[in-house]
Amino acid sequence: MKIFGRCDAFHKGHFKLSSGLHSEYYLQCALVLADPKVAAKLCKGLANKFKGKKIDIVIGPAIGGITAAYEVARSLGARGIFSEREEGKMTLRRGFRLNRGERVLVVEDVTTTGGSAKEVVEMAKSLGAKVIGVGAIVDRSSGKARFGVPFKSLAKLNIKAYRAEKCPLCKNGIPIIKPGSRSK
Repeated sequence: MKIFGRCDAFHKGHFKLSSGLHSEYYLQCALVLADPKVAAKLCKGLANKFKGKKIDIVIGPAIGGITAAYEVARSLGARGIFSEREEGKMTLRRGFRLNRGERVLVVEDVTTTGGSAKEVVEMAKSLGAKVIGVGAIVDRSSGKARFGVPFKSLAKLNIKAYRAEKCPLCKNGIPIIKPGSRSK
């Protein structure tokens, strides 16, 4: 978290997260991963949590998981690809593919609800891949994210997130900012 502070990537305010939830805090992982040395260091630490698992391919959900997946894949000596939404559904594009039986690790930058990573896990399984685990640089799910496979992160934060109708920041009239990569 010191790295996030140094990179001015830990913000306080009123934010609409990519999950659609609202929060008083936002982690702008893109600012942290913009420095290749920092990205390599963090992602190597995350890769080490899955060392020895014989990972063939690392997949990150676009946009937030692209750099993290690539750097984790590099550390593990695996291929690194990303998935994208097409007509609201997570899919592989750009010629990316999974072969039946490939051992997959799903990686994202920040996990709040785990929704994107869950979609990638299900997509990979539907294509016949074996999902070995899910990794995140930061887990802000308060231990609630579940994927049916091991989930590991570099940092765990207990930061509250609210549904819009129950958000105390909304009730107090604090203007909301939507800094993420997608809307719900």
